[in-house]
Amino acid sequence: MPEPTVVLKGITKAFPGVMANENVDFTAYKGEIHALLGENGAGKSTLMNILAGLYRQDKGEMIIEGNRVEFHSPADAIKAGIGMIHQHFKLVENFTVAENVALGHENTRFFVNKKNIARDITAVAEANDIELDMSAYVWQLSVGEQQRVEILKMLYRNARILILDEPTAVLTPQESTRLFDTLREMAKNGCTIIIITHKLVEVCDVAHRVTVMRQGKLSGIAQGEEISYQSLTGMMMSENIRLDGKVPAGKAAAAVLEVKDLFVRGFKGVQAVDGLSFTLHSGEILGVAGVAGNGQRELAEAVSGIRGIQSGQVLLGDADVTCASVRARIDKGLAFVPEDRMDTGLVGNMNLADNLLLRSYWNAENNTVTGIHYARMAEKVDQAIEQYEIAVGNKKAPVRLMSGGNLQKVVLARELALSPSVIVAAYPVRGLDIGATELIYTLLLRERDRGAGVLLLSEDLDALLKYSDRILVLYRGRVMGIVDKAQARIGTIGMMMMGTTPEEVAKIEAVSHF
Repeated sequence: MPEPTVVLKGITKAFPGVMANENVDFTAYKGEIHALLGENGAGKSTLMNILAGLYRQDKGEMIIEGNRVEFHSPADAIKAGIGMIHQHFKLVENFTVAENVALGHENTRFFVNKKNIARDITAVAEANDIELDMSAYVWQLSVGEQQRVEILKMLYRNARILILDEPTAVLTPQESTRLFDTLREMAKNGCTIIIITHKLVEVCDVAHRVTVMRQGKLSGIAQGEEISYQSLTGMMMSENIRLDGKVPAGKAAAAVLEVKDLFVRGFKGVQAVDGLSFTLHSGEILGVAGVAGNGQRELAEAVSGIRGIQSGQVLLGDADVTCASVRARIDKGLAFVPEDRMDTGLVGNMNLADNLLLRSYWNAENNTVTGIHYARMAEKVDQAIEQYEIAVGNKKAPVRLMSGGNLQKVVLARELALSPSVIVAAYPVRGLDIGATELIYTLLLRERDRGAGVLLLSEDLDALLKYSDRILVLYRGRVMGIVDKAQARIGTIGMMMMGTTPEEVAKIEAVSHF
């Protein structure tokens, strides 16, 4: 057995009203890829944030490479050889790859020799089979390449223990495969890799060992043949949930949303949506696949009315809402689940009732002569808690104190309350555990079967293939193709996401029998 590089003993960490970690033990070994699983609120991120020096434990001890340590900051963890790569990258877009890697390094001074730095960084990259153009600016890179920059940053700082939080959340299947090839190579070179992920397929494919947490405590450890869907789910959940099974196709009817020749500008005036057209029907889920940054966000915001358009047309049913306000679109039956549930979807310092009112405070049923009818709202809060399985301790507390899964349930409860005809759902299960994910997809399927049209933006191709009736593939703001569920395959969709036309895909498949 190789030597342990990370040993956490009896780690306990409490926040006001919440026991995040309770007497947790965790061990990771040199040269292994170790997956950390658990539902939202299980305490896994807190445990890794303690290991990375972002939090300090209340009790317990940490032993790194045989030495007992106390971290007071992330700098202490980096000095001990620990690096953490967060889901949202910490890069400067207008800096080159080499500049980002060197930024903040202890050897970087006011005056630097850029050629020497680039040479040293290149040597580290080549040693770990990481291909990057050191002179390229970050804004020019794909999401997968940006992630490799983050990994290279840690390796350049001599990180021997690497923690990755949801590492494939924004990657194509091809990029995910390449990432795991890189991680396997790093593990062979002696690195300890710890990944936090909700994707059981990835865990079963890449992990040597798995630690599962539930409600802040250690639930179980699996390795080798013990790593399976059912065993891991059994340790994660109070009771098993449905992990497989086919989803019946929807019954598409009349068009409820039409987007015609839409042009939208994004950040810094870049053309984000470039002549996009499609139709969404009642009773169907139209999935939107694409690498992050290819116009998905701008499309969702343009349809929902919170981003202006250059030209084109948006129709809700038979109503032209191209220039209509957000409120007018809501009145026409549009619901919007934004990708950032905290910053865009909810007001963190408001309570549950006030957040549920944000879509409908102007409706007569929610008002009295003197203002909001809070007695009636209290009833709606109780109904939402029961119907959407929202876990909340204090109904009057700010929603920012709730977990990610429960925040998303609040957004869904508000958006679905008025039985919308069109639902734009942008990454509705991002960062959620399998229990919350299953519930939210069940809700969207229920709305589809009720007759709503659902525009589903997602980074998870497995989920798109399972729940969508058709899949629209975006590349640089353009439609590369719309594929029926029956003909859709991950490899085909993945190639289209990288800019390969359907005709070119067909030729490749004919030759390679892919």
